Amino acid sequence: MSYDYLLSDENGEVSVQVKLQRSKTLRPMQANEAYRKFSSNLFVVETQKTRGGTDAATKENTRPYRFGEFDILAVSMQPSTNNWSDFMYTISRWLIPQDDDKSKILKFQPVSPIVNDEWTSDFKTCVKRFRGDINKTISF
Repeated sequence: MSYDYLLSDENGEVSVQVKLQRSKTLRPMQANEAYRKFSSNLFVVETQKTRGGTDAATKENTRPYRFGEFDILAVSMQPSTNNWSDFMYTISRWLIPQDDDKSKILKFQPVSPIVNDEWTSDFKTCVKRFRGDINKTISF
């Protein structure tokens, strides 16, 4: 299991992975502090598994998530809003892949502090987007 919650409604199941917006020296970490190519107008979330490991057969690092392991990324924005109930949501298939292995999700992902067509503060809107047929990669 590579998700925190599995929710269902009359249309089916949706798996959700929850992460905390990244902080650096007791302040919200800007996206360009993770990767210079990211905008300083965005924040960042670390999207990898908490525990490290190596696959015995392939010797591959098992910390990175692979696309398809969860459907929605939920990011607690508490470091920037000081409110534990503030979240931003996006579709996992829209996340940025690693350069060297497109099946894996890049370790740091930029998070918009404002609602747009990639990030929403409304979970139901995100589920609707997930069930739609739009394929894209989030902006950075």
